[in-house]
This record gives sequence, structure tokens and C-alpha cells, in this order.
Amino acid sequence: MDEEFNMSMRKFLKQVGVTSQQAIEQAMRDHDTAGKVYNAKVVLTIDGVDLEHVVTGQIKGQA
Repeated sequence: MDEEFNMSMRKFLKQVGVTSQQAIEQAMRDHDTAGKVYNAKVVLTIDGVDLEHVVTGQIKGQA
């Protein structure tokens, strides 16, 4: 893999991570989440290369 590709991918993934964390934190602040566990799912697609990657997990509410 070349350096330009690697850097563009890392930049995209950093943006995804930062903006997703901000969105999750805001949603959790807006609701009573104490003691609850939420199922989460992220679907990543890339047009033109037929990629659909699904990540699932759980997020625990704020204490």
C-alpha cells in the first residue's frame, strides 16, 4: 500500500472515530442511560469497491 492511500485512510478513520464519539456522548447526555446497555452497530460502505463492513458491539450507559 502506498503512503498517500495509507494517510487518506487514517484521516478518514480518525474523522469517523472522533465524530462518532461526539455523537454517542451527546445522545447519552440527552437520555437517562444509567445502568442500561445499548446495542450499537456501524455499517461502513465504500462505493465502487462493493465493500460493506459491519461492526457491532455494546455501549454501557453513564453512571
